[in-house]
Amino acid sequence: METTTERESNYKNLELQSVKEILENINREDQSVAVSVAKALPQIEALATITAERMRNGGRLFYIGAGTSGRLGVVDASECPPTFGVPFDMVVGIIAGGDGAIRKAVEFAEDNTTQAWADLQEFNITAKDVVVGIAASGTTPYVIGGLKTANANDIVTGCIVCNSGSPVAAVSQYPVEVVTGPEFLTGSTRMKAGTAQKMVLNMLSTSVMIQLGRVKGNKMVDMQLSNDKLIIRGTRMVMQETGLSEADAAALLKQYGSVRSAVDNYKK
Repeated sequence: METTTERESNYKNLELQSVKEILENINREDQSVAVSVAKALPQIEALATITAERMRNGGRLFYIGAGTSGRLGVVDASECPPTFGVPFDMVVGIIAGGDGAIRKAVEFAEDNTTQAWADLQEFNITAKDVVVGIAASGTTPYVIGGLKTANANDIVTGCIVCNSGSPVAAVSQYPVEVVTGPEFLTGSTRMKAGTAQKMVLNMLSTSVMIQLGRVKGNKMVDMQLSNDKLIIRGTRMVMQETGLSEADAAALLKQYGSVRSAVDNYKK
């Protein structure tokens, strides 16, 4: 396998570039990421389809990863309850080294081949669930070990990697390979590779939640009303759907607790 994510940067002597040049060159590289993601759309579609199928039947979605990849999985998972109103344990992000590794790197955590499965066991994972490994290089032992054991337990597995032909993809039933190439800063996969992974995670969770009926029209009708901004947004949604005044829509929303419930009860 060729680790294109580790190739030498296309740019030399970065410390000699002006700030303007640095920013322009980073932006130039970033513009290639969406093109790389587009090439992987059939793979993303396959993973999103099987994930929604499993979750319709009571399954959950687990992300496992280390470092930046693990943090991105945690971010995507943590946004699902407030955005789509699902239980906090329906989409779960697990990072090598535990939650403390979200803020501070845990040395050698990614090299443990058995820990991912142990971490998954804490959630009583079953054959109904889906495990998606996230690894920019596609070589992370923590992820490989977790996916291998998940496969052995008849659990659907997928991955999001940024090299082709990687060990992580080889042990995934539904691999997503987004080949982003060399980074602006050689080997710094928090950059283009991280951006690509975030884009794929956005696609995966959003398309799955739409398939599960958690979106109506183009609105987050099940979002949690956890702050004033979201209450205002929800009130506007109710106004649009019912024609009520702002005050009446706000009162209805407060009474029923969600946009979906407020609109459904109004239309009864």
